[in-house]
Amino acid sequence: MADDRLIVALDFHDIDDVVALVAELGDSVSFYKVGMELFYSAGAEVVPFLKNHNKKVFLDLKLHDIPNTAAEGLCSLMFQGADILNVHASGGYTMMKTAVDRLHALAEKKGMPCPKLIAVTILTSINEEDWAGLGMQCTIREQVVRLAKLAKSAGMDGVVASPQEAAAIREACGPGFMIVTPGVRPAGASVDDQSRIATPAAALENGASHLVIGRPIRAAENPKAAAEMILKEMECVK
Repeated sequence: MADDRLIVALDFHDIDDVVALVAELGDSVSFYKVGMELFYSAGAEVVPFLKNHNKKVFLDLKLHDIPNTAAEGLCSLMFQGADILNVHASGGYTMMKTAVDRLHALAEKKGMPCPKLIAVTILTSINEEDWAGLGMQCTIREQVVRLAKLAKSAGMDGVVASPQEAAAIREACGPGFMIVTPGVRPAGASVDDQSRIATPAAALENGASHLVIGRPIRAAENPKAAAEMILKEMECVK
């Protein structure tokens, strides 16, 4: 049985690879992430393909621009039919609030369901050395929580953050606030380009609402078996 808390990242260039993986995973997976790599090459095809197969879609394009541009970009993307859209929280309160207000107004005007809107806090690839190079005086965790609280105050539905900060965000922002966590790796899996990671069970126990997992499933010898093993681990945490 599929668990909507698992979002499989479709990090491909080619729609044919998407079709093959979705077919292989079948009913085991109900939610997929479409990022820049895939959307820039097959954007016109991929989201409609997934929706036609009754899948949920997180369209992960991380908009970051002046308030009007970001908001209007999201309004254009809404017609793709994705279930989740996102922006960078570092765009600030006004950008996020404008995006929320504009998106909800358009959805109501068009009689369409409004996608959830979440904000990226600090990329999970950023480590302490990278953080110091940015000249930041606070810790990564402090800034993640600050951005999460700012996103909530702007009316955002949740944030993207590493599983290591999920517990602090949950404490600061309360229940019902989405915490979507990349950087999730089953025990023994390759870390790849992630720095702040956790296992699926640990991420959920820390307060994550959704787990984004790509390579451990996509690159597995048997992707369906890999997905089902992760789902079994997730069953232990409700």
